[in-house]
Amino acid sequence: MSESQFLLPDVGEGLTEAEIVSWKVAPGEPVAVNQVIVEIETAKSLVELPSPFEGTVGELLVSEGETVEVGTPIITVTGADAAAAPAAPVSEVAQAEADAAQSVSHEVDEPKAGAVLVGYGAAGHGTSRRRRVTHPGTAALPITFTPAPAPAAAPAPTPAAPAPASVVSAQAAAPAAEPAPTPSAPAGASPVGGAPVIAKPPIRKLAKDLGVDLTTVSPTGAIGDITRDDVLREATQASVFRNIQTPAWPDDREDRIPVKGVRKAIATAMTTSAFSAPHVSLFVDVDATRTMEFVKRLKNSADFVGVKISPLLIVAKAIIWAVRRNPTVNSTWTDEEIIVRHYVNLGIAAATPRGLIVPNVKEAQGMSLLELAKALEELTLVAREGKTPPADMAGGTITITNIGVFGMDTGTPILNPGEVGIVALGTIKQKPWVVDGEVRPRYVTTVGASFDHRVVDGDVASRFLADVASIIEEPALLLD
Repeated sequence: MSESQFLLPDVGEGLTEAEIVSWKVAPGEPVAVNQVIVEIETAKSLVELPSPFEGTVGELLVSEGETVEVGTPIITVTGADAAAAPAAPVSEVAQAEADAAQSVSHEVDEPKAGAVLVGYGAAGHGTSRRRRVTHPGTAALPITFTPAPAPAAAPAPTPAAPAPASVVSAQAAAPAAEPAPTPSAPAGASPVGGAPVIAKPPIRKLAKDLGVDLTTVSPTGAIGDITRDDVLREATQASVFRNIQTPAWPDDREDRIPVKGVRKAIATAMTTSAFSAPHVSLFVDVDATRTMEFVKRLKNSADFVGVKISPLLIVAKAIIWAVRRNPTVNSTWTDEEIIVRHYVNLGIAAATPRGLIVPNVKEAQGMSLLELAKALEELTLVAREGKTPPADMAGGTITITNIGVFGMDTGTPILNPGEVGIVALGTIKQKPWVVDGEVRPRYVTTVGASFDHRVVDGDVASRFLADVASIIEEPALLLD
């Protein structure tokens, strides 16, 4: 009986090592092609690896919690029926890994024979991916590892019109799938579509813990019920990651946390940035009242139903607009030359359970407001699930960090390595503000920004920040 070894692959960006977080199989268990066998943590992301072989698990060669180098054998499979495929460049391996993980997580069709990982298993395409459902008037976004979306909101189906198989499969794959509530489920008046609120008790408990008002949530359940993803979509980043309760002091006097994975990558990146790029920071107070009014109108717009809208969307659009007027802030320094990018991969600093990561929206300069809103929402949801792939964190050109969701007025952000500009959005709250010689209550925020002074001079930095502030004060300027 043949025995095959599965070598730890490079899941992207030339990573050299990864930690084995948890095994999903045990010795003696049967394993199928594309079945998730292990979850690993790299310096950039948490990734599920599928099996390129079909057979029986022989031996787990690496223990959970152990960090090993790329190319190390981690598991053996006996009776494996897969022919070796030709080796591929790292970039192809990374893409195949991403496709494989997404295929395993959100499969709708039956998996095809053969391996998905390039360099392992049978030759051939061997990938079966879930078909995306694109709604009229929307554009598909190039975001990978997206959580399986709940079905679009629709009237309750009649016995003569059963739900399509693809919708049923997607519902079955949803991570928090629960029995559908009956029409007699507890409900309350809701301004969203004028329909009653239908949500199961666990969903209501989750909404209460996260501070989400269910009457403001757009339901996407099969019969108009509110799902777990709907609640998470409505919740702000601060409410998702805040401490719901104050825990008691633990019995242990100290915790010792190994410096590895994301935390090690964060420490290296921040130290490199802080001590290699001379930072200069600027701040400006802004009347954001019209931005808040604009956000409210977007939330009530039929075109934005079911899409998370916040002031961050307007600030993101403002940054893209200001970059076009001040392209130097969208550069990178290489010692030999300054490379000015005429495209925007907009990074969003996200606080996740695994630590701070900065995924970015690719080619944001060409997106409409609706497309950008959807991209930001997808990016945030994927980050919360800990499934952001390395490719989504590479190639950023300028970053925004939204510290306002944590109640902070402003801060001095550190540049993301390889970039020369980062914008910090503070909390937006009512303050006394002088308007036409009179003191009135207005929504005010403080916008801060840090720049690499080797590239960005003071006048360019000031003009850029002033442009961002002008959009926050008057979003109608985006129509120019």
